[in-house]
Amino acid sequence: MTSTSLADLPFMEAFATPGGEQWRLAVDKVLKGADFEKKLVGRSADGIRIEPLYPAAAGNAARPLRARAGRWRVAARVDHPEAAEANRLALAELEGGADCLSLAFAGAAAARGFGLAAKSVEDLDAALSGVMFDLVRLRVDPAPRGRRNALLLADLVESRGLSGDAVDIDFGMDPVGALASSGTLSVSPPELGQRLAETIAALKARGFRGPFLAADGRPWHEAGASEAQELGAVLATAVTHLRLLEAQGLPLAEARDAISFTLVADTDEFLTVAKLRAARLLWDRVQRACGLEAKPVFIHAETAWRSLTRRDPWVNLLRGTIATFSAGVGGADSVSVQPFTAALGLPDGFARRVARNTQLVLLEEANLWRVADPAAGAGGFEALTQALCEQGWQKFQDLEAESADGLSGIIAALANGHVQLGLARERASRAKAAATRREPITGTSEFPNLAEATVSVLAPPPARAARPDTTDAAIRIEALPSIRLAEPYEALRAQADVAAAAGVRPAVFLATLGSIAGFTARAGFARNLFEAGGIAATSGNGFAEDGATDLEALVAAFRTAGAQLACLCGSDESYAAEAAAAAAALKRAGATLWLAGRPGELEAALREAGVENFVFAGADVVAILQDALAITISAGKATKG
Repeated sequence: MTSTSLADLPFMEAFATPGGEQWRLAVDKVLKGADFEKKLVGRSADGIRIEPLYPAAAGNAARPLRARAGRWRVAARVDHPEAAEANRLALAELEGGADCLSLAFAGAAAARGFGLAAKSVEDLDAALSGVMFDLVRLRVDPAPRGRRNALLLADLVESRGLSGDAVDIDFGMDPVGALASSGTLSVSPPELGQRLAETIAALKARGFRGPFLAADGRPWHEAGASEAQELGAVLATAVTHLRLLEAQGLPLAEARDAISFTLVADTDEFLTVAKLRAARLLWDRVQRACGLEAKPVFIHAETAWRSLTRRDPWVNLLRGTIATFSAGVGGADSVSVQPFTAALGLPDGFARRVARNTQLVLLEEANLWRVADPAAGAGGFEALTQALCEQGWQKFQDLEAESADGLSGIIAALANGHVQLGLARERASRAKAAATRREPITGTSEFPNLAEATVSVLAPPPARAARPDTTDAAIRIEALPSIRLAEPYEALRAQADVAAAAGVRPAVFLATLGSIAGFTARAGFARNLFEAGGIAATSGNGFAEDGATDLEALVAAFRTAGAQLACLCGSDESYAAEAAAAAAALKRAGATLWLAGRPGELEAALREAGVENFVFAGADVVAILQDALAITISAGKATKG
């Protein structure tokens, strides 16, 4: 098969090659005077410009390649507290195509209140019965008792007659991440370094190759971190591990080889791909700064916990697919997909199978693994990768510069509140974007389904565990929270469901003005908004009569609906002509009146007629729904009484 060049295609000369200027002229015609920056240029959480079009990247960009090209590992979590059930689920995962098991012991943040309750080799052996350790990769999710878990797994391997060099295990010890999640560190950093060095030496003496330590981005991501903040925290964690081990006499090259990364794959495809690529480039830079010859780090990726929803959880399948695709394209060495019901409790076999198959389809049918670094050379990906390298390095340096009570680096940044303050600002920004639906959550804040089908889980989420006793802790900090972006909306839906279970579903009457063509857009907007809070939005087929609105029919429909809250929905023209009269009529009928849209110059007249609130794009939907629920639930109780 011969290659083809443009010289072999002379007809191509008939087509001019457009440049950036021609593209911009065409875009300006479409924009018709609108601001290019506001319409087409986005910004990431770190302020990185997201351009609508990028030129081809230069050919000399650094390649963030994996150590070994090929398929990524399909990882599945083992987290059931009962050994027999954990074993059944683990074997089903392996038989179904997984080739890596993530062991989440009780207390691990990733276990979400569940986890392997293994206190002995016998307990762990029962949970992993039939698992052939020499044929699959094992990884341990970081937990507060990481050293104990690592040694327990090593004992089990040896009890089965296997040598350490015959298995592939990431022991996942991450005391920095455990400190961030739990709020405590039982020993001082020097003693911690000694314990880690002793544990690694003991494991290596038994033939285990590691990695032994994890630099885990999940605690930071779940606390609201931006892409650059997550990168900075992972780098700072890894460098802390290097320092702790070097202080115990371990050569830097061996300390470097003991570390793996875990990064979060989120629903933003471009930034997730760029983040994973940037992580490799940044770690190469750290290694060179240490005087080492750079080696690729093993990166495990997990789909984002904070993007999961409890409402319309089927949409989580789409989120997981986007995140998995992004992790594969970004160069993850192994990937875990959160089952779509994970936010509702302990996932059952079906949810786990779908999560596993998400990866298998992308591997076997989409063949994503067949190209090493498929984003290379793409102007957008290369630009975002470089921007995240710069931003991530700055966040890393900021953490490295912190100090507190003899501590330094990321541990000091946790101890003095620097990390918590920065993440709190980012959480507030994300919460505002979700509340205003600038960042919509499909199935929750947008396009909710009040009649959604229930899904099954093995067990509901346990009550929030009490924080551990910190009396004897060497270091105590404010633990990082673990949040999901949908939680404010879910709380509103839960409040509405309680009222519905008591006999009255909160409801709003959509008082439509004018013709169907005139009111459909705002009625659809209002229905979508109110149902995001669990409030049923009822309306008729319109009340138009000879081009106007039949107010008597409108009021009669309102009374029949039995709602307290009414929301006027119509076009700007119908508002100018009829909204005040309709509001007055509905007010006399006992309605609490709102209006869909910005009132503009009509606000004074509308308020005088009885309109109390206005709902519009860009408003704080969570606050609006809190007020709406207060009105509708109170009205429902009064009606029932």
